[in-house]
Amino acid sequence: MLTVQVVIDLLVILLACLVGFLVGQRVGGLGSELPWSVYRELWALIAAVCLVTFHGFGMYSTVKSLLNVEEFKAIAKSTVVGFLVVFTLTVMLRTTGQAPEGGFLGPLVQLHRMVDLNIDPNAFSRVKIFLTFGLILFFTTVSRFFSFKFLQNLHRQGVGNRNALIIGTGPTALWLQRKFVLVPTLGLRLAGFVSPSADEVGRVINRTTVRGCFDELEELIDRLRISEVFVALPEAEEEVVMGLTERLETMGVSYRVVPRFYHLMSQRVRIENLDSIPLITRPDRRQNLIAASAKRTLDLALAVVALILTAPVFSAAAILIKRDSPGPVFYRQVRVGREGQLFRMFKFRTMYTHLSGDAVAPASPEDPRITRVGRYLRRYSLDELPQLLNVLLGSMSMVGPRPEMPFIVATYGPLQRERLRAKPGITGLWQISYARNEAIHENIDYDIYYVEHRSMLLDIVILFLTLFAVVKGTGAH
Repeated sequence: MLTVQVVIDLLVILLACLVGFLVGQRVGGLGSELPWSVYRELWALIAAVCLVTFHGFGMYSTVKSLLNVEEFKAIAKSTVVGFLVVFTLTVMLRTTGQAPEGGFLGPLVQLHRMVDLNIDPNAFSRVKIFLTFGLILFFTTVSRFFSFKFLQNLHRQGVGNRNALIIGTGPTALWLQRKFVLVPTLGLRLAGFVSPSADEVGRVINRTTVRGCFDELEELIDRLRISEVFVALPEAEEEVVMGLTERLETMGVSYRVVPRFYHLMSQRVRIENLDSIPLITRPDRRQNLIAASAKRTLDLALAVVALILTAPVFSAAAILIKRDSPGPVFYRQVRVGREGQLFRMFKFRTMYTHLSGDAVAPASPEDPRITRVGRYLRRYSLDELPQLLNVLLGSMSMVGPRPEMPFIVATYGPLQRERLRAKPGITGLWQISYARNEAIHENIDYDIYYVEHRSMLLDIVILFLTLFAVVKGTGAH
């Protein structure tokens, strides 16, 4: 599968080079009159460099990140680095011309001539090169998006999945099992649990069977053809966990261990050393002024453009809402924002006035509280459009954790309150995840991930994925 992905990436890069050349011919400028044959050596260099940078940024790793956001970020980073490397190489590997071959630098000149390119960087169209790398970024992103979807569908059907065991039957093991069920596209098929107690063997937990106990681990791995083992015993003694990992090492099985302080480790941490003792600490979590200013600028620009483009939708939705049921067009609800600050969030009203209020959000489009027009608005997430006004007012951002109602926030523990460190957003990781039909407060790992990894690039990736989700009609109910 890796070879196929490399070939697809190579074809996509060459396609971007060709399209960039053809578009550059029409734009004109320096180097636009050169035939495509002159650019072939440059295209070969671009393809080679891009494939190397793709590999360097982990785009061919078998381990995927949450919703593949890290892979999409890697595409942007590797394309920028690839551009810089190609630009440098076209200068450094240009022909040596009449450089002297004798003296101290003679061997270096000979080495340079072995690898120099028949390229004059001053002869090529700068427009074509910029267009080419812009198209590489766009084409590769689209290609990888559909590649991820294709692989996800295969995994969902059980094709290419790896058999996995969970060692443990406690809350952590059940949390892992829930992730396997919720995200079948991980490429893992849960074969069962392994219990520390022989009395639990044969027990069915949430439709998954306890296959055996610790003493039977080697036999289970061989019989069930297990490829990956998850040790979910954070409450166990260190000697027990270390003994299990030693046995797994001996068997040559890939394994992963849920750490004792996994709630702490679910947030970004830094490993330091005091002599030979490893220490876990939290890095500085404050968002710097430049990043905050850039995010606010992006929010304002996108909100203004979106309001202008969706003005006809606003008008049509307002008319339909008024004709469908009595009540106001907008529904204003108190929500909890950054650092616990309360604000009023705007939405198109999608429920009957006498049935709406501070209650858990509908989990199904068939909820009797939802109006006929409301079902359509919710399906395509159009009910969220008025929140662009909240973005302009500064109480919300385009991307961030969803704002919750005060009565739910009142039940938050320390870990859940971490999601309040970021300004709430119209869209976010939870909205484009497989858990979007479940309660927000029961899936805070998406929001914690965003808070710990937030950046301009991550926001752009989430906005891109949100666009696809809206077009497909997979918005919240």
